Amino acid sequence: MDEKRTKLTIPDLLAMVERGEKITFLTAYDYPTALLEDRAGMDMILVGDSGAMCLLGHRTTLPATMDFMITITAAVSRAAARAFVVGDMPYMSYQPSNETAIRNAGRFIAEGGADAVKLEGGARMAERVEAIVKAGIPVMGHIGLTPQAASAIGGLKSQGRSAATAKALIEDAKCLEEAGAFSILLEAIPAKVAEVIVGRAEVPILSIGSGPACHGQLLIVHDILGLFEAFTPKFVKKYADVSAVMLGAFQAYIKDVKDGAFPAREHTYTIPKEEWEALRGSLGA
Repeated sequence: MDEKRTKLTIPDLLAMVERGEKITFLTAYDYPTALLEDRAGMDMILVGDSGAMCLLGHRTTLPATMDFMITITAAVSRAAARAFVVGDMPYMSYQPSNETAIRNAGRFIAEGGADAVKLEGGARMAERVEAIVKAGIPVMGHIGLTPQAASAIGGLKSQGRSAATAKALIEDAKCLEEAGAFSILLEAIPAKVAEVIVGRAEVPILSIGSGPACHGQLLIVHDILGLFEAFTPKFVKKYADVSAVMLGAFQAYIKDVKDGAFPAREHTYTIPKEEWEALRGSLGA
């Protein structure tokens, strides 16, 4: 394997931060998408529980199960020759106890082929992070807008917009770092608050909707491709309208079939003339 395709590790990510190189981070939920992201040079891939919404049509991430997450994580991992793969621990896969958290995190590594796991929550989840890390599994923290706790934090909206809540997020980040998190994801928090966290952190701080000061950026792949239509967060930049391309292709296919334009001769197989004559003869045709 050449240097460009060598699998990235945590020391590689830390080295990128040291030299001021931004980390690119995108979700993927299947082999074909992950393969293209990896070929494009993506540094990290998150197999998010957002797959419950993007792939299965659920209104929230909560219905994602461990078996679902392990299946799609394994598919992504098989495609990621270079990208560092993070498996997203679904709702109630780590909250009940340290033992539950360790067991399920281990499944992401052993069965899913992930390089690390991610879990939501700040100081209240520091004990879980520490337990998983002590078991030898790298953990990414996730604070700010934490979708699994949407009902408790007032919905899917920006967090840390008051002095008190911003201070709590800053403290949460420090707690996660002290617990052993190798990186922390900030979701939908004010850019100035994120800048404070970055300035105090000694681990990579990644952003999804939290401004440019972070060491890297994450977006949802279905958002940037225009494939998720339920809602579009303020922080999303759409890079392509793949849904329009797909819709056009489906409509053209329907028209061709209805009109008899497909399949054409070049899309069909032939039988040698002598075999056809023999067949006709055997059928009495």
